[in-house]
Amino acid sequence: MEEFAYILDYLSRGRPGGCSQEPTAYAVGEGMFTLLELIPKANVRSEPGERVYIGKNMTQRKRIARVRGRVGYEALTAAAQRELPAVLLDLVERNEPRFVQFFNESAPITTRFHALELLPGLGKKTMWSILAERRKGAFGSFADLAERVGINPSKLIARRAELEISDPTQKYHLFAQP
Repeated sequence: MEEFAYILDYLSRGRPGGCSQEPTAYAVGEGMFTLLELIPKANVRSEPGERVYIGKNMTQRKRIARVRGRVGYEALTAAAQRELPAVLLDLVERNEPRFVQFFNESAPITTRFHALELLPGLGKKTMWSILAERRKGAFGSFADLAERVGINPSKLIARRAELEISDPTQKYHLFAQP
């Protein structure tokens, strides 16, 4: 279960085409990138990119009254879909140690296919370069990874997370909950 979420869109008059007029917010969870529909507390307006607590402790919930539930990518508003890549990139950069660990510990999925190859724009040559560099020593940060291998790791991970969220046909999920 997600403890925190980042607002993607705030609808002061509720969902478009919905029968309810209560304010609604769409958000992405911080841990598993779960897409959520939230009901803000009365007279509380949220802005895109804002981090809100959605955990079980109701006394800590200052901005959100309740979590209506999970939603699919197609249920998001156009504004929320446009905001998602920037919020995901911000989330990846804020949680750098978690994603550096992915580069340090990722393993083959099959004998011919490595988890690193699931990152959009990363082919076999770059994958082999990452594996060779991590044998020399673990990566300490995104900057270390970028310097030693010549990639932008945060953008690669954010793009993969967006793909996992937006495309229900994805077979493998590295970062987002299916």
